[in-house]
Amino acid sequence: MSGINNFAFKLANVNGTGSASANGLLMQAIFRMGIPVSGKNLFPSNIQGLPTWYEVRVNGEGHTARTPDFDLMVAMNAETYGRDIAEVVPGGYVLYDSTWPLDAQLKRADVTLLGVPFARLCTEHFAESRERILMKNIVYVGTLAALLDIDMATVHQMLEEKFERKPRLKDSNRKAIELGYRYAREHLDCELPFGLKAMDATADKILIDGNTATALGCLYAGATVAAWYPITPATSVMDAFKSLCQRFRRDPVTGKNRYAILQAEDELAAIGMVLGAAWAGARTFTSTAGPGVSLMGELLGLGYYAEVPAVVFDVQRTGPSTGMPTRTQQGDLLACAYASHGDTKHVLLFPCDPEECFYFAVKAFDLAERFQTPVFVLSDLDIGMNDWAVKRLKWDDSYQPDRGKVLSAAELDALKKYYRYWPENEDAVAARSLPGVSSKGAYFARGSGHNKYGGYTELPSEYQEVVDRLARKHRRAARAVPAPVIHRTPGARFGIVSLGGCDGAVREALGLLKQRGFLADYLRVRAFPFDERVEGFLSSHDVNFVVEQNRDGQLRTLLLAETSVEKRRLKSVRVYGGFPLSARDVVEGITAKLAAERQAEREAHQEE
Repeated sequence: MSGINNFAFKLANVNGTGSASANGLLMQAIFRMGIPVSGKNLFPSNIQGLPTWYEVRVNGEGHTARTPDFDLMVAMNAETYGRDIAEVVPGGYVLYDSTWPLDAQLKRADVTLLGVPFARLCTEHFAESRERILMKNIVYVGTLAALLDIDMATVHQMLEEKFERKPRLKDSNRKAIELGYRYAREHLDCELPFGLKAMDATADKILIDGNTATALGCLYAGATVAAWYPITPATSVMDAFKSLCQRFRRDPVTGKNRYAILQAEDELAAIGMVLGAAWAGARTFTSTAGPGVSLMGELLGLGYYAEVPAVVFDVQRTGPSTGMPTRTQQGDLLACAYASHGDTKHVLLFPCDPEECFYFAVKAFDLAERFQTPVFVLSDLDIGMNDWAVKRLKWDDSYQPDRGKVLSAAELDALKKYYRYWPENEDAVAARSLPGVSSKGAYFARGSGHNKYGGYTELPSEYQEVVDRLARKHRRAARAVPAPVIHRTPGARFGIVSLGGCDGAVREALGLLKQRGFLADYLRVRAFPFDERVEGFLSSHDVNFVVEQNRDGQLRTLLLAETSVEKRRLKSVRVYGGFPLSARDVVEGITAKLAAERQAEREAHQEE
């Protein structure tokens, strides 16, 4: 890396010191200069006191995946100096607080140290102790603006916007930034081998996190009821939805709310509320993470068997059990695909970034009501809680929700008799009725055995008839879910298969592999059940590398279970330590397996 608009820097700090504001300011300033940029927040699962890092990658070509190579380290946490300085590439730089001397053992001959007395500057210019702590991080924004050539007019404009109604905070932030900027200009050699130059590559893009985009999609989809229990990293979905509803779901005349958001006592209660509201006709959802999905299991089975639409947003984190709540993973695929006991199969959607979180949220409600079943949208912490530069979201005002087959009062009255689960349509779905529309549409259904007419049964033939139709319904959903994305490369030797937030790293890795002489086709799975294009892609390659972020190769397991592809064709490349995937992870994983295969072939040839 190391060049104009092609470098990465990392900010090492302590959780609870206000570093998030400073880091966000840096990200947004670079973005407003028209330069492609991405940020990864690696924070601890406590409130304050533990180390936290923020990684910023600047890449003029638009690559957004995490990089493990850092040209500059802003070391603000003495507890992690050793680890932080070790991560800097040879020839890189370390910016640290020189208020106190740096241990000689931490110095590296191949790294340039840039000392700025951040704490002393704040002590001299700010009176309150808390303000000194917070402003120390803002001071390094000014220093980095000088070192990296960040446009100061952009920074000042952002301060005006952010603190428009808080002039005191605006003044203190401006003062802190100017302190850092002036010190760098007067005391440091600011001619670094990398830096920023304004571009025009972000004009059609926005910075947004996946959880906010998800909430916006729910609003546009017409969701009016939500139930949840707080859990990292999904809480901000509901926070954002609440803010949006307060603005757009209030009657302009009476001021009354036209929405209901309920914080339940636990996740089991939350999904129960969602199913109840959906049964009554509302578009409704819950947001959660892996532990919440585990608790919801029994009622998810009820939703599947009683055929009640519901949408579940699972922002995946590292498991099992409590795991690492503030680290990312893709470990819930199997848990969601087969959630609940007995024979259940759910529809899953896999967005790769906040843009798809928005569109897939809308799609999820349409699928849930069309197929009368719970639908999962599986994001992850990296997508959900980090800011991504994505295309501006667009909306078609002619959109009409797909409510599925819902009988009106006139349609019900025209029937001789209404049966809840018969007859089925081309999607293997029977028409539903909503309570209060007509007494003719009243029915009673429970989670125990029922026949196609909705009556209780324990007869094997009647039970099997119902669950076999549910299986047909799930298979037919494959035609309605988002299609897989396939990139073909002439002369490709193998295929790469992935999903979700792995996409950016895999697409970057394709170029790096090509430079090494390895040509590959790429399939990004966007939904389950799989359509015939997924199986066709897998069958067209002798070897497919399945890239995913979990220990057990859950996507590979799902592909083997739900397609007829031979096991030998699917090879796992797994990265599951909790950090977002990098292109290096993909390249090293694939080339290592290719080298192992070549070695095995040589040994087999020698034995012959």
